[in-house]
Amino acid sequence: MSTYRINLHQAIYSLSDALDLVGVTHIHHGKRVAYMAAECGRFLGWEGKRLDDLFVAGMPHDCGVSKTIIHSRLAQLQWEDEKDHCEIGARLLANCPPLERLAQPVRYHHTHWSELKDLDLPMEVKLAANCIYLVDRVDILTLGALKDQSNILLGRNATRQTILERRGDWFAEELVDAFLQISVSEAFWFCLESEHVNSYTATWVSHETTRDVEFEELRSLVQIFSTIVDAKSAFTREHSDGVANLARHLGEKFNLPERSCEMLELAGLLHDLGKLRVPDDYLDKPARLTAEEYSQVQRHSFDTFNVLKNVHGLEEIARWAAQHHERVDGSGYPYHLGEKSISLEARIVAVADVFQALAQRRPYREPLPPQEIMDILNLNAAEGKLDKEVVAAVERDLQACWKAALEGPNYSLTSTD
Repeated sequence: MSTYRINLHQAIYSLSDALDLVGVTHIHHGKRVAYMAAECGRFLGWEGKRLDDLFVAGMPHDCGVSKTIIHSRLAQLQWEDEKDHCEIGARLLANCPPLERLAQPVRYHHTHWSELKDLDLPMEVKLAANCIYLVDRVDILTLGALKDQSNILLGRNATRQTILERRGDWFAEELVDAFLQISVSEAFWFCLESEHVNSYTATWVSHETTRDVEFEELRSLVQIFSTIVDAKSAFTREHSDGVANLARHLGEKFNLPERSCEMLELAGLLHDLGKLRVPDDYLDKPARLTAEEYSQVQRHSFDTFNVLKNVHGLEEIARWAAQHHERVDGSGYPYHLGEKSISLEARIVAVADVFQALAQRRPYREPLPPQEIMDILNLNAAEGKLDKEVVAAVERDLQACWKAALEGPNYSLTSTD
């Protein structure tokens, strides 16, 4: 099993970028929350690991949200079932060893202080969760004020008053007092503007050096990304896992080095990351997409690359993932690469993606049986779209490929479930 040199701060920054895709109108929400939380913590004298963990938790605090309809509710000050996404996010983080320490602050980041203060949790966890909650609501209130005015300063007094009115009930007294002190400054509010908050978070990223991460740890981090994507639609649940399993299986059939097979698995998990930008109803539509809708879907592989390209250690994986809709004859998207420009690994991911998608139910069709999938793959290979050698490898090992794509030993070649 390989080790990878990864900057975890870069990976978390990219996770925040991915979450931004879900709510296009709330770009950089996680980064602004991280910035404001850190400023509150610094004012209160928090430092070292405690302050860093607060910042880190602020970036992906909404990782339990993947559907655009749920994301739209985040703009409300309070709503029914608002804690659901907190519980989902906490479960994702708890299953990722490099980030499991963030699970509890994320779990309670929509819990009122009047309830939270009496829970059997370390005080540092309770204050971190409540700090994220406070500044999360500040950001939502600020965005609401900006709908009607362009100057970020004009709504600040109303925002500060709303927070003050909830002192001791929604939010801890010391956190409200800290926020009211630091938000007197105009500079505090100007730093919420995109160019400034990006600069702030980029400085934070630069403080983290690359470190050795075991493959299983890296996979657990990547799994957060893929789980968020696949949760967008009941029709795409476990799609990324299936593509990852099949891509790795095919890499092994081509006798690729173990590290390349691991990277194929990670590329499969990440390939549809850009679909977080695609509206939910496009993925659930029981009919053919319109030309306009399809043009929006076409950008998802480009968005995948754009989110991942700056994570040190994932550069090749980002390219393989982003090229899963490229075709050998140059007819694919988004780059229209030709045969000489597409690596074997990217071709493997492309075939795995088509196979797994055909094997899953979609809103407009039932899952296809293995031989019918094989006929479609052979047709695509004959037309010069999918790699002939990769398709031939699937045909030689169709039963095992079927099992790999659907993640289980209980599927047979005649199964249509």
